[in-house]
Amino acid sequence: MSNEEARPDELVCTGADAAGVEIMTPREVPLGGPRAMTVRRTLPQRERSLIGAWCFLDHYGPDPVAESGGMSVAPHPHTGLQTVSWLFEGEIEHRDSAGNHAMVRPGEVNLMTAGRGISHSEVSTDVTTTLHGAQLWVALPDASRDADPGFEHYAPAELVGDGWRGRVFLGTLLGDTSPVATYSPLLGAELVLDPGVILPLETDPSFEHGVLVDRGSVTVDGLTAKPADLAYVPPGDGTIALIAGDEGARVLVLGGTPFGEAIVMWWNFVGRSHDEVAGFREEWQAQITSDGAVIEDSSEVADGRFGVVTGDHLRPIPAPALPNARLKERR
Repeated sequence: MSNEEARPDELVCTGADAAGVEIMTPREVPLGGPRAMTVRRTLPQRERSLIGAWCFLDHYGPDPVAESGGMSVAPHPHTGLQTVSWLFEGEIEHRDSAGNHAMVRPGEVNLMTAGRGISHSEVSTDVTTTLHGAQLWVALPDASRDADPGFEHYAPAELVGDGWRGRVFLGTLLGDTSPVATYSPLLGAELVLDPGVILPLETDPSFEHGVLVDRGSVTVDGLTAKPADLAYVPPGDGTIALIAGDEGARVLVLGGTPFGEAIVMWWNFVGRSHDEVAGFREEWQAQITSDGAVIEDSSEVADGRFGVVTGDHLRPIPAPALPNARLKERR
């Protein structure tokens, strides 16, 4: 997913120490024009930019496509990150400049590695009446951020326990391990809890975690999170206690070792300095413009760092203007 804000925040993101569980509330961000989808953005925030290597979290829906027009995100670039797409309802068609064409469906993860540079598009399909899910980004560590672009799809088996169900799409939880490769230690799982269920999770004590509430409410180590909240849990003793509210709950559990590196994140780029990010922007604009105007058909985009999205004809998304000031460090 592209960050389609006209004036995206200029951020240098790092982790932040925490004494205990914190509840992070989202802000609403419209994607596109007057009939646009609105997403709830929980990461990054000024108080906390990363959870492990997770650096961006948009949570959206249930969105009636007949009213909003659904998702139509034209070709746009990424660097220095992996995108993780997870759906609860609907279907999205993914195309990218590495030649990958895949469908995003509920309970199946699509992970795209941007590495040194990739471009892709995401469009909800004609059969989709409701769109509901999460789009997440993972920052790549410095040693791996120039990796080759790539793509993985995985449909995890459903795990079933006493009053709960789950799917582990990254890392290890509840005795199940995802085969999907990541460049830093990560966890990603969906859990559905029946009303009042208590589920103690055994976790890696070196991880920090985030519990995103999609529906219902859940108490996380004694602090209650409501729909769209993200409960942050610092590294600890290797256990997280979840207690579902009276209506039950559906949550995403995210985790990873504290990232330990500062990143400059602006628009769809993750870099390490203002000049690097500005350079990525210039390269994208050079690929998608001709005589100063954005090319109307993405199949006519010039090749370069970000390639050309295979089989897509939507007008590519131009980059916003950089801020007047240099992208500055914020910790």
